[in-house]
Amino acid sequence: MASYSGQSYKNALEIGVLVIAIFKSWLFTANDSKFSDEHGKPRRSCPPKFLAMPKPKGKAKRPVPPLPRRWAGGRWRPVAVGGGLGLAAAAYVGVDYLRHLSPAWHGRLRPALWAALALATAARAPFYRRWDAELRAAPRFLAALVFMLAALLCEAISVRFINTVLGLQWHRSTAPLPDTGQWILLALNEKLPQTVVDLLRARIISLHHYLMLFIMLSFSALFDCIKGPGLGIGSRYMFTMAVGRLLRTITFLATILPSARPWCAEARYRIPDYPHPWAQKYYAPYASDRMMIWRVMKQDMPYATLQDYPDEYKPDWGLMSFLVDILRPNTGEGPSWYHLLKKSSGGCSDLLYSGHMLVAVLTAMAWTEAYGGWSSIVIWFLVVHSAQREIRERHHYSVDCIVAIYVGMLLWRMTGFLWSARETNRSRRIAKLDEVQNRLFRAAKDSDILEVRSLLGEVELAGQEKKGFSQCIIFSFAAAMIVFTLLFVLLAFTLTNDG
Repeated sequence: MASYSGQSYKNALEIGVLVIAIFKSWLFTANDSKFSDEHGKPRRSCPPKFLAMPKPKGKAKRPVPPLPRRWAGGRWRPVAVGGGLGLAAAAYVGVDYLRHLSPAWHGRLRPALWAALALATAARAPFYRRWDAELRAAPRFLAALVFMLAALLCEAISVRFINTVLGLQWHRSTAPLPDTGQWILLALNEKLPQTVVDLLRARIISLHHYLMLFIMLSFSALFDCIKGPGLGIGSRYMFTMAVGRLLRTITFLATILPSARPWCAEARYRIPDYPHPWAQKYYAPYASDRMMIWRVMKQDMPYATLQDYPDEYKPDWGLMSFLVDILRPNTGEGPSWYHLLKKSSGGCSDLLYSGHMLVAVLTAMAWTEAYGGWSSIVIWFLVVHSAQREIRERHHYSVDCIVAIYVGMLLWRMTGFLWSARETNRSRRIAKLDEVQNRLFRAAKDSDILEVRSLLGEVELAGQEKKGFSQCIIFSFAAAMIVFTLLFVLLAFTLTNDG
């Protein structure tokens, strides 16, 4: 009897180990169609076939094929019929480029294209199955939006500071830095055919195009072109943008570099000719005399007698008066609010690294991860084209564009916790399986097949999204998003009308 009990225990243990091994293998090899139907809705809990009850014989119904998706390494890989999102993106960029070739056709086609995109979005939105996921992602999206706006405000204040702190005379007299990238492009202009040079010079794509391409990518979640929620990838994009802008602000504040366009400051800004009092004391006396530089380096203490400069204009801005020293306004200038922070224009000192290229790289990274395909390759070619045009037109030095490219790539890779094309449900199922492993052993030991099936059902349910919103809330949120989409498209069409 003891021998029989020992053998029975051994057999039960072997069954438990076999159950866990087979179920783990099933978790790793099963694709998303096992857990969701053709509309993306979770299927009813279904354990592996070896635990399923026998089905009654009869004519089986023909299964409905799932939406065209493919998986590679746990990644969502949409197979859009005809590459719809890529064609829409190409149509948007192509129609907008017509402003340089045929303004008349551009005036006709652009409103038609925007109307078609807006109507398609509005028509699809009521049938979108993941509004509950979008609603859960909304707080994170709003937090990322606030963070990004704060970062942009900090950047705008810092740009104004480095443009004014050294005075207009410094901008006039300081020569641009030597840039080997500019030399290479000028040399290629002499060697390449004129057609190729004209293509490299062409203004095919600009900053607002990259922003609108990302907006199209986010809204394509409505059509199951990318893994939803769309607000999830939007929050990741804005959070990454905010971090990138803050790092950029720290970088160009650390060392002020002369602009590649020496005439920029005089043409764009009204700033004093003389330096700020900080620069008068710590920079101007030691800027050119090498003996004074050597002496201040040895003493490690400012010692020069200050020149007689005009007094600084000090308006009373109330609680915001602490910004007077940073923004350095001219006589008569003041809120509202400081003329919208002087329209937040770009700087006339070199800003390391390029903000335009950061936007372009983040858009390309998001497009590659979420959608992929031939369109992502085209976007990366456009990123390279934009980089060489930034250098060619001397908006930036070569180092600004190169640093922006690898910083953008690294930052995007580091923010996958906000949204990722990788499947996260499988990892939750495996974690749940590890949690119930001991209970599963005991159930197998007791030959309790119902308990085994119940535990495996819990494992499968662990990977399914929780739904905690009523249909009324989801419907209201969906309607608000539809209205927001239409208003946003209309606003974008108006604001980008001049390119």
